[in-house]
Amino acid sequence: MNRMQSSHANVLRALWHLQRPLWPVILGATVVGTAGGLASAWLLSGINDALHAPDRLNAALALNLAGLCVLSIAGSALAGIGNSAAGQKIISRLRHEVAARVLATPLATLERHKPHRMLAILNGDISTVSAFTFNFSGYVVSFAVVLACVLYLAVLSVPACLIVVMSFACGVALTVWRRRRWRSDYREIRNMEDRLQNQYRTITEGARELQLNHRRRDHVRDTLLGGAASRIAVLKTTAMRRFWLFDSVHEALFFLTVAILLGTRFLTGLSTPAASGAVLVLLYARGPLERLLQALPAMTETEIALQRIAELTADLPDGRLPDLRAEDALTFQHAITLHGVSCHPDGMAVPGFTLGPVDLSVRHGEIMFITGGNGAGKTTLVKLLLGLYAPVTGTVLCDGVPVTAENAAAYRQLFATVFTDYFLFDDLPHPDARSVALATRWLERLGLAHKVRLEQGRFSTTDLSTGQRRRLALVQALTEDRPVMMLDEWAADQDPVFRRVFYTEILPELKAAGRTLIVISHDDHYFATADHIIHLHDGRIVTDHHPSETGQGRRAMPQDAFAMQAAIRNPSEESAAGPPVI
Repeated sequence: MNRMQSSHANVLRALWHLQRPLWPVILGATVVGTAGGLASAWLLSGINDALHAPDRLNAALALNLAGLCVLSIAGSALAGIGNSAAGQKIISRLRHEVAARVLATPLATLERHKPHRMLAILNGDISTVSAFTFNFSGYVVSFAVVLACVLYLAVLSVPACLIVVMSFACGVALTVWRRRRWRSDYREIRNMEDRLQNQYRTITEGARELQLNHRRRDHVRDTLLGGAASRIAVLKTTAMRRFWLFDSVHEALFFLTVAILLGTRFLTGLSTPAASGAVLVLLYARGPLERLLQALPAMTETEIALQRIAELTADLPDGRLPDLRAEDALTFQHAITLHGVSCHPDGMAVPGFTLGPVDLSVRHGEIMFITGGNGAGKTTLVKLLLGLYAPVTGTVLCDGVPVTAENAAAYRQLFATVFTDYFLFDDLPHPDARSVALATRWLERLGLAHKVRLEQGRFSTTDLSTGQRRRLALVQALTEDRPVMMLDEWAADQDPVFRRVFYTEILPELKAAGRTLIVISHDDHYFATADHIIHLHDGRIVTDHHPSETGQGRRAMPQDAFAMQAAIRNPSEESAAGPPVI
């Protein structure tokens, strides 16, 4: 019981936190709704008096009933409008706060959360809270109506009021008992809906693979997605069966209460007008009471939803995004340097994987290639260079200035990127004349102008081939006009012509324009383009070479690195230079 009371208190505290900025509107709507509910009970009293009046309905009584009717209807309507408007603002605030927390979260922390679960919380759980706030005014009005009906019964007959209160108490006790079971069922339903959300992603994002592999398709449909959907159906069917059974018990309890009132009216001294008034009150209070009882499972759902939102945001910062001003920008004129840097991000690298310690310098205006086999740590190193990961040990310096938590956001503004798993936006964030002209020029240069055009700052389509989408991602990165560009296996999806153009024309052109380029690549045929080549293996830099300084180009790269590249292409063979280092 204490745990249940504590849960109620937690929900109420969370709701109060959300509602606090709007408390004048909510309080006003609640007061008006309460007045409307009390007017409803007063209206019942007037109707009962009119039914048993010795003479015909007079004008004064008619006006009184009409006024109470207007007050009741207006109170309920105004309470609904006020609380609904406040509820939507609360939900908007909640969505904004959660989104701000996600946007302010360090990437390493964000990667630990499952995307499908995050989407289920952002959609389903916030919608559950939204539904509760939307119905809040109805619960308030229902409570006022029930309370006023009980008070009116006390005026009619104290014994009759006690009988009705005992009946109401039994109904509430049954609902509370049912709510305990509903809490457990609903928590499992929400967990299964997380799994269902994940399978929805599988059948949409993996549609090609599933159509090519019917065995896997059937496994996803029948076992994974079908299993989750069936389990949800079983849980909800069980919950609904209990609901209707308890609803039948409430029906029986209601009729039993009416029978007791009528059967004992001579013992309790209940007059005929008072008995008919009591029955009228019960009939009227039945609907509001049922709605009030439904608030308990709704509160359970809201409680679980808020707990899940709290679990999501527990590891996330407070959502205050840094306000970057022009004077906060970091300059990059000489070098970005890593001194003894190591990193082992959770959720991305294999268990036990550690990058480093790494000592590395990226000079301004150079083209640096990062090479290495799968799992060597290339992406982790890049995320360290970009300031997306914070080093566990060591220091990252930009022109001699340490990159810290305070200036990391400003440092990240030096970079434009196209990751292997890039996200393709469909617009330009600041479509001024310069960025539009730049995007238009690069659309032409990259062979996309016949398919994509800019319309009011938005690209006309992103429905392109894989290679074309990557080219469009490069166009977007170029329009950001950042001093450093990071391109992760950009040429992997390009045809031989665009691959050659990328390495022999685009990269030198960007370098000539003053850009620093960090390129993850396995295209050793184009290593002569690079000013700086590093090779990673098992989280360590095993080769750090500047071919341009020796004037030897590709051939200046140490032979052991070429052996590693050969081993990556054909692990079963050994290089002529000796056994590969794997």
